[in-house]
Parts: sequence; structure tokens; C-alpha cells
Amino acid sequence: MKPFNKVAIVGVGLIGGSIALDIKKKRLALEVVGVSRHKNTLLLAKKNGVIDRGSQNIDIVKGADLIILATPVSTILNLAPLIAKIISPACIITDVGSTKQEIVAKLDKIFPKFVGSHPLAGSEKRGVSSASCDIFKNSLCILTPTRETDPVALSRVRILWNKLGARVLLLSAPRHDKILSLVSHLPHALAFSLIASIPNNYLRFSANGLKSATRIALSDSKLWADIFASNQKNILQAMGLFKEGLYALSSAIRSKNKTQIIKILEKAKKKREYLE
Repeated sequence: MKPFNKVAIVGVGLIGGSIALDIKKKRLALEVVGVSRHKNTLLLAKKNGVIDRGSQNIDIVKGADLIILATPVSTILNLAPLIAKIISPACIITDVGSTKQEIVAKLDKIFPKFVGSHPLAGSEKRGVSSASCDIFKNSLCILTPTRETDPVALSRVRILWNKLGARVLLLSAPRHDKILSLVSHLPHALAFSLIASIPNNYLRFSANGLKSATRIALSDSKLWADIFASNQKNILQAMGLFKEGLYALSSAIRSKNKTQIIKILEKAKKKREYLE
């Protein structure tokens, strides 16, 4: 027996499409349907075997026993009340939003079986054409349950992510947003700012260092504007911490204090080695 009968993916992009593709590959549902604003996206998703059926109309999610909201945060918040009107209270709802506090606060009240999720996977690429069934293998997925979270729904969502290849960690929504502001949102903000600070006519002199440091600046600007706005307080605090570090380095450079410069660089290098 398959874990789910009908899974509905709202937002068939890179992440939503990858989830759908992996669910189909691992035969975790009898049917996988998709929702997108764009007809061409649905046609490509169907052609590539990502979904069984697709529609631009949200009504296609009716009868689903699992709905995965894979749109930007603001769209998740806007669609939730509409979806709540047309589904069964027994339907499990999860999402893949990059910030959790707003989503969890609202959807916890709307859906009896809501479980907040954030798979830490993906790339700077976008669209269903980049979907991959291996994107979640050996990745980390954070779940953000509350005291109101249905334990059975939590267990089933946790098992789903495990079957997709992810390790699951539970965090509160506020702690999630604080941590991600530093390890994900800040690096993106810096990559966007770094490439923007370089004159266009200098770019032809760049080597791999600049490309590596700014790769994530290729990410979807609308998606990231949504993330920054929804996690405003935390990202601003993270930027403040970065400014302090940059000021310490600039002060050492200004005074030509090589001992202090080396100390700062070695400390950073040692921390970076942890990621290898």
C-alpha cells in the first residue's frame, strides 16, 4: 500500500517539481497533481513525467490526502485560506517555505494537520526543467512543529522526507528563521551586494574566485526579495554582525596590522574548514 493516494504540489518549480518527481519515482502516491500559474510549466511537467495531471485552477487539489505548498512565502500565505475551503480536514498540509514564522502562525490556525517544512536543498537554478529526483538525497530538512501540531501528521511528513533521502531535524519556527538568516539568507544578500558593487567593465578581468563567491547571486530575485521581506528582523541583525566583522578587518588593513589581519583570516579559515 502506498503512503498517499493523491499528492498535490502547489508550485511546480525546482523544489516542487523535484518533490513530485521523487514521489513518483519512489511510488509514494497513486497520483501526483500539480498547480502552476503558467500553462507551459504544467505542460513541461507532464511531458517530463513530473506530474500525472496539472491545472492552473487550485480546485485540482480537491481529494488530496497530502498537499505540498512549494511557492514563495507570500503566495503560500495568500493561497492557504482558499485551499482550506475546498479540502478535507483530514488532508495533511506541508510547505517548503524558506522562512517559517509567518507561515506557521497562519497555517497552524487554518489547517488541523499542518506541518511546516523547509528542505535545505536546491540550487541557483529555477523552474521545473531543472527538477531532479536526487536533489534531497543526504540533505537536511527542518520541520517546525508547534504544540498544536497533529502527531500523526508530523510522523507522516517526517517519514516522507526520510523516504526522499533527507535527514530530518525539528526546530521552532523562530529558531529556524534566526539560524537561516545567518547560514542562508545573509550569504545570498552578500552575493547580490558583492556582484552589484563591481563596475561592469571590470567583470572581464574576473577569475573563478568571483564566480564562486557570487554563484548564488544567479538565484531568483523575486523569490529572494520575498524571503528577505518575510525575515526582515533576523536578516538585518545578521547584516549587522557581518558589518562588525568587516569593520574589524578594514580597521586592521587601515592600520597595516598584518598580525591582526592574519589572526582574522586564520580564524575565518578554520571555521570554513568545518564545512568541508
